Amino acid sequence: MYFLYNFTLLIILILSPIIIFYRILIGKENPRRFKEKFCFFSKRPKKGKILWFHGASVGEIKTIIPLIIEFEKRQNIKQILVTSNTLSSSHIISKYNLKKTIHQFFPIDINFFVKKFLNYWNPHLSIFVDSEIWPNMIRQLYNKKVPIILLNARITDKSYKKWITFPNSSKAIFNKITMSIPQNLETRKYLKILGVRKINKIANLKYYGQKDSHFNKNLDKKFANRIPWCAASTHEGEEKIIASIHKKIKLNKKKLITILIPRHINRKKTIINDLQKMNLNVVTHSSNNKINKNSDIYLVDAYGEVSNFYKLSNFVFMGGSFIPHGGQNPLEPARLGNYVIHGPHIKNFKEVYKFLNKLKFSSMVKNKTEMTKIINKRLNLKKQNLSTKKLYLKGEKILKNIIKDLDNYL
Repeated sequence: MYFLYNFTLLIILILSPIIIFYRILIGKENPRRFKEKFCFFSKRPKKGKILWFHGASVGEIKTIIPLIIEFEKRQNIKQILVTSNTLSSSHIISKYNLKKTIHQFFPIDINFFVKKFLNYWNPHLSIFVDSEIWPNMIRQLYNKKVPIILLNARITDKSYKKWITFPNSSKAIFNKITMSIPQNLETRKYLKILGVRKINKIANLKYYGQKDSHFNKNLDKKFANRIPWCAASTHEGEEKIIASIHKKIKLNKKKLITILIPRHINRKKTIINDLQKMNLNVVTHSSNNKINKNSDIYLVDAYGEVSNFYKLSNFVFMGGSFIPHGGQNPLEPARLGNYVIHGPHIKNFKEVYKFLNKLKFSSMVKNKTEMTKIINKRLNLKKQNLSTKKLYLKGEKILKNIIKDLDNYL
């Protein structure tokens, strides 16, 4: 497995100039900072204890923000390094007033770069979020005796089958993990089979959220004369479904406006083009244009402002669930009092939806007809306030326990 893995990475490295150039052209790579992936760093390490978090993209980085805020208060921690793989995730850190925390892109997982990265940053503790398992990085961290934590760990059935194809090689990687905190029962089972030695209690950090998050009052004024609802974290194919439902409902509800929040905003041009072909009037958030009586879709094409739009609405459709993607995290809108509508494809969040369903916070729809019916029902409800107390209490307990677990290594 190691030979095949490293050979594949070598091919990618050879082709990297073409890959990087293409990614810059399509807006998925920073034209200056991409060099960080080749260990040409744009920041410097500070003397003292460095805490390192790594998450793949936006969702993972947002998940660890509460931990970063907490550990920024610790005097014994001089710097917090956050790495990720995507351009979109690099913007998240700048949204918060963090003094010790810096962002760099994760290096290509080739031993030469990995060793250079670790010798430069010399982290005291490494924390990998979700399903981020990088064989060469884990091996080198283990050799340097740096504790390796797999936080909010998630191993899907699909990824497990890939790992177990090479059982000896996989166990040689997973048994180097110092501690794992799984986010669900399925992951706990797979981690045990794959050879992780220390597996803590199940704790999904995505349950945590602050109650007093800032709200943009200008948005409230902007939508004052309209009836807003949200379709969030949508994927390709889902925007057209939402647009079709919007057109049908607006025949009877003239003030309806659909707030569309795509999972990847680099798809903006394609989405706008598709919606305009359906004769829909689109207003983008970045344009700062006013909403008029003819506006149909308000397209959110900015990072870090999603919670403001959840606060405008009473219910939300969570994307990635009408297509075989596995769903997106519904906890943020639920914490902000939104009833969650989702499609049948939610394998990534089965236990979360089970909890929301128990609280009567969510419904599954199989097709456009069912979704249109439930949206009309939610729009006609006079009282839509949902009690979020149990969600917040669960999240606070999880955060407290995770901090306690990590403190053992700090």
